[in-house]
Amino acid sequence: MSDTDRLAALERRVAELEQRLDSRPGDDRPARTPDAELFWALEGLLARVDDPGAVLLTGHVTLPDGRRARWQEGVGTEELLDSDWTQHVAALAALAHPARIRILQRILHGAGTAADLVQIDGMGTSGQVYHHLRQLVAAGWLHTAGGGRYEVPVARIVPLLALLLGTRR
Repeated sequence: MSDTDRLAALERRVAELEQRLDSRPGDDRPARTPDAELFWALEGLLARVDDPGAVLLTGHVTLPDGRRARWQEGVGTEELLDSDWTQHVAALAALAHPARIRILQRILHGAGTAADLVQIDGMGTSGQVYHHLRQLVAAGWLHTAGGGRYEVPVARIVPLLALLLGTRR
């Protein structure tokens, strides 16, 4: 048997032993992620945070208007579970209307004024658009950028997209 063959056989045996250790019943250690390449962010979180764990949101986005958002936030599981979730109701409620979601999507694609938004099919009158804009501004999902333009604050772009991604599950 060549040295190369012996090394390959040894690597296989070590991999099998590691897999057995990771799947022992009654072991309190978290199992390794099935595909470390696919779950690279999760692997990084597991390496940094002990049980009971944490939730991490991260992303980088370049919008059609050239604005860039790079954002990350992590919170420990206990802190998140024990916090007052009701303080987030207004922000979530502001998103819970089809017209507001469409407004945010259009603004992220470059529409920025109420006049732009009134042109969206089925959006309604300018009064209705302003009502929705006020709700989104009050909840922090939009701010005025001057000249009658609205923008999603950079610090809210990735969290907004992460919320939408989370609804796919």
